[in-house]
Amino acid sequence: MTAGPQDEVMAFLARPATHGIGGSVERIDTHISAVFLAGDRVVKLKKAVKYPYLDYSTVALRRRYCEAEVRVNRRTAPALYLGAAAISRARDGSLALGAPDATPTGEAVDWVVVMRRFEASALFDRMTREGRLTPALVRDLADEIARFHEAAERDPGFGGADAMARSLANMVGEVAKFAPDLFDRAKAERFAAETGAALERHRASLDARRAQGYVRHGHGDLHLRNICLFEGRPTLFDAIEFDDVLACIDVLYDLAFLLMDLEHRGRRDLANLVLNRTLAWRDDHAGLALLPLYLAMRAGIRAHVTASSVAALGSEDAQEAARGEAHAYLDLALGFLAPAKPVLVAVGGLSGSGKSTVAAALAPTLGAAPGAVVVRSDVIRKRLLGRAPEDRLGPDAYTAEVTRRVYEAVRAQAGAAVAAGCAAIADAVHARPEERRAIEAVAVESGVRFAGLWLEAAPETLASRIGRRENDASDATASVMRAQLGTETGPIAWRRIDSSGDLAETLTRARNALNGHDETTT
Repeated sequence: MTAGPQDEVMAFLARPATHGIGGSVERIDTHISAVFLAGDRVVKLKKAVKYPYLDYSTVALRRRYCEAEVRVNRRTAPALYLGAAAISRARDGSLALGAPDATPTGEAVDWVVVMRRFEASALFDRMTREGRLTPALVRDLADEIARFHEAAERDPGFGGADAMARSLANMVGEVAKFAPDLFDRAKAERFAAETGAALERHRASLDARRAQGYVRHGHGDLHLRNICLFEGRPTLFDAIEFDDVLACIDVLYDLAFLLMDLEHRGRRDLANLVLNRTLAWRDDHAGLALLPLYLAMRAGIRAHVTASSVAALGSEDAQEAARGEAHAYLDLALGFLAPAKPVLVAVGGLSGSGKSTVAAALAPTLGAAPGAVVVRSDVIRKRLLGRAPEDRLGPDAYTAEVTRRVYEAVRAQAGAAVAAGCAAIADAVHARPEERRAIEAVAVESGVRFAGLWLEAAPETLASRIGRRENDASDATASVMRAQLGTETGPIAWRRIDSSGDLAETLTRARNALNGHDETTT
């Protein structure tokens, strides 16, 4: 067999002595990289390949992209990426692996990325499969993503309708290559038609978001296999370094990859948590109209990438599993594009009645994927005042004027969400009749179905719950709740829900009330 241009380098990197370790070196190959796991380090060699979307064909290009990979990934994982290192040839013809970020000595015959190693069990896709990905970790992940996107460099030279149209045309063409041998031709054609129509409907919005600064140098490949738990926190790694067109994108399109991945894995609950936690940091409700297109495109990418991997798999069982997954991705993409029926649900009640807990539990079950947008007054108050969701606020944050602004924002964001085609849940006390009438009017003006739920329990139950709160956006105390008891609520026409029991009982009552079964309300 003819030796490849990197065979000597790969054999060198496979030797334990190269890395100064005993034992063995584990090698993992992808179509663009050879990854060597050696002791506490990972050494990644870019293969000398050239595709329409990347070019690693020369040593100079591989150096360039190794250094770029380190640079873009140190934004989110500075402790994970040790640097780019040269593989140099000495005068005696032997090879040597240089130190990360060091100037090469001798002739550099290739370049690698050197990383700290972490356990495979720390990958979020593995944690999801094994049921170890908790809501607390997902909330921390959403916070990491929100901070990353906020700090990411804005780049209006990319993005917009024309760039999205080019990306879509490439993807549709790739999907079509596998029809009818793998994909049903009618489905592939429907995918092309429906994504194309969605893009044309949203051309103005796509261009407006670029002008408004939503196109930033993001991650570009933000799915669960590129997220790990490192040094105790969710860490984004392996961002795209080889094509700015794929990385400089709408932040919502960047996020959509993770949302799609969670949906594909049957974890809409976690996808909904990610979306709502991200919206807690950034009011992007108007952009939600683009989410079905973004989700469908992300699923379409995975459909053709998975289909393209089938031939390289060794066993028939593995090939059949890949075919099934490719089909599932294409079906998922078509599902994202299905027309949505927005609904506006308002959840009211005194502090401690369980509004936010019920709203969060109902959200994944309402509307199109990834579920309802929760517009929570406690979170909005913090954002209006430039504070993080769990920051504590003083009395000055609860004046009548601030509260008026909070309720206005609740209505505006709920209205924007349903106008974008999403289900929305307005989570606020809504104790006063005029507050309830105002949120009902949002649904009427938007032409969507409205449902109001009023949660209630004994004062001692409310006080007990408030006392047990930890790391929550609500600042309410038991004394605040007792003051609320004196509010003149007037007649309450919303479905009254006994929330004094456990969450499962309350949720059953709430769901039955939404479905029109009054016997489980109080």
